Amino acid sequence: MKNFVLKGNICYSVNKSEIKVFPDSYLVCIEGKTVGIFEELPQQYKELSLVDYGDKLIIPGMIDLHIHAPQYAFRGMGMDLELMEWLQQQAFVEEAKYSDLDYARDAYSIFAKQMQKSATTRACIFATRHRKATTLLMDLMEDTGLITYVGKVNMDREAPQNLCEKDADSSATETMEWLEENRSRYTRTMPILTPRFLPSCTNELLEKLQGVREEYHLPVQSHLSENPEEITFVKSLFPDAGFYGDGYDKYGFFGKEAKTIMAHCVWSEEEEVVRMKQNGVFVAHCPASNMNLSSGIAPIKRYLDEGIKVGLGSDVAAGQSESIFRAMTDAIQVSKLYWRHVDSSCKPLTFEEAFYMATKGGGEFFGNVGSFEEGYELDAIVLDDTCIPYPQELSVRQRLERAVYLSLDLMGICAKYVAGEEVKCCRTHVLT
Repeated sequence: MKNFVLKGNICYSVNKSEIKVFPDSYLVCIEGKTVGIFEELPQQYKELSLVDYGDKLIIPGMIDLHIHAPQYAFRGMGMDLELMEWLQQQAFVEEAKYSDLDYARDAYSIFAKQMQKSATTRACIFATRHRKATTLLMDLMEDTGLITYVGKVNMDREAPQNLCEKDADSSATETMEWLEENRSRYTRTMPILTPRFLPSCTNELLEKLQGVREEYHLPVQSHLSENPEEITFVKSLFPDAGFYGDGYDKYGFFGKEAKTIMAHCVWSEEEEVVRMKQNGVFVAHCPASNMNLSSGIAPIKRYLDEGIKVGLGSDVAAGQSESIFRAMTDAIQVSKLYWRHVDSSCKPLTFEEAFYMATKGGGEFFGNVGSFEEGYELDAIVLDDTCIPYPQELSVRQRLERAVYLSLDLMGICAKYVAGEEVKCCRTHVLT
């Protein structure tokens, strides 16, 4: 179903400061893209299939720029550890299990099903270093109907022996074999180069992955300046790098010709921030993770104001939930603490800014995505807020904010569309 009309209360971001609201209006989709929103449906679209959602809310699908699929199995555990200890005691222990394809199938099936049910329509996903399990994850994500990037993780040091790859050559070779066996295999699932982070990659591996990226024209995802202890460790491993991000940039993994997502950026120094902006690096803000692992509070309001590309990430399992609604509220709340306790000149995020990051801001990584502006790919979720009744008159804008803060994505999604096609994960409805 690529050509259709949705009717309801329509909301979307046009920029970081403005949410447009169209009560009781028609959203027209042609060939999977938005062609317009109308108070009265024009005659030329009246023959299209119409889904009338009545008084429900219709908003763009959520974008998750950073999530670890193999960690979904232990979400909500180990939350009193800091990053480096958490990796050794929780993440690496779990990820080593994905050498067993039966275990990987069980765990990834749960993850894929939950992502299909969530408000997320597009995501950038870390797998593990295991080639076959990563392909299995891609198969499962393709079946969800979501559009995703999935990355086979590269790491040849600073991990347990049963998880660390043998050497740079074998890591690069496994990655190329994974890319070759999945070439042209999917329509909605794409590969992304995934050096885990600088501590887990030798210079030799980074050099070889640079060649892989150039040959296959891949985007890149990794982690950056998350934790002070991590940053100190990076400086010891890469003494010639001017700063953490410079270690990536030396190998072409920091924007420019390589479309890049860097998660966290909590402690990025001034030179790093300037380079991120210059190179067009996307920041994946993961507030729940930054709180749970005691990493700190990223100055996201500053990044937005300076024109840096910012989206949100759930960062499961350092973040305990795949809900991007939860990431929105966490982002606003921690920005208030940053303003109150760290920098009084940095105002807190507004709801408009958080909604922008969750939709159009993160969606830019995928192209014209995350908005209902003309020409944008139509990703949408439909929310029924009657399950959280209210006694007073509320505007559509108030209902939207309330829906996010009260986690309506956990109980109120009644339809979901990705690139103009319905994802069958919610209550059914009848075309009229």
